[in-house]
Amino acid sequence: MRSIQRDDGENSVLGRAMSLLTAFGPHDAELSLAELGRRTGVPKPTVHRLVVELDRWGIVERTPRGVRLGMRLFELGQLAPRQRGLREAALPFLNDLYQATRETVHLAVLDGVEVVYVEKLSARTGPLVPSLAGGRMPAYCTGVGKALLAFSPPEVLRAVVAAGLPRRTPHTIVMPGLLEREIEAVRRRGVAFEHEESTPGIVCAACPVLGENGRAVAAISITGWATALDTTRVSAAVRTAALGLSRQLSAGPRTARPGDR
Repeated sequence: MRSIQRDDGENSVLGRAMSLLTAFGPHDAELSLAELGRRTGVPKPTVHRLVVELDRWGIVERTPRGVRLGMRLFELGQLAPRQRGLREAALPFLNDLYQATRETVHLAVLDGVEVVYVEKLSARTGPLVPSLAGGRMPAYCTGVGKALLAFSPPEVLRAVVAAGLPRRTPHTIVMPGLLEREIEAVRRRGVAFEHEESTPGIVCAACPVLGENGRAVAAISITGWATALDTTRVSAAVRTAALGLSRQLSAGPRTARPGDR
């Protein structure tokens, strides 16, 4: 009889399979079996066996050099109702914001102490922003993250501080007291700014998308070069987009925007 403890949590078959899938980072097109084993601690024979099974289901695809995430995984992700409904409702507002500014536009949600980017519209001439749809970044040092934290329950910010505030750039806020004051300022003015706190040379302005209870359900941002983007000037446009999406979500799916057909 197999040990019950061995089948619990990360040591279960499902847990080990999930550890392989989550070993992929935002910029990992594919990984070797050896690298998967190194990142997860799963023995190589087990990695091989799980990869064969995941490949059979289309969750991953085997390549001559290793493994990449499969199309079936992408298809399942698109069925997630929260993100799909939010993204579909947000796209007209994001497109309007992009057309008005020609800067990179993000839509993000909070997941634990990180933000997950649900959508990204990239500027053709802007900086290479190290974000992508489905990717993650720390909440404490991103504009969307600070906008979300300012309009989330207090325990969320406490969890972010407890998880640590590693310095990513010389401008990253790493002192808990300073971060708390920054979040309070975001709450007062309704817009969050990031000035090279997550990535050198990049700044952004972000506003929360609020639900009926006044809590943030998402955040919208404009991102660009620190030398070219006036975050204060574009904050009104971001606020307008976030407010429009907030009203759209509160009104429900049947309410059409003016001019829609």
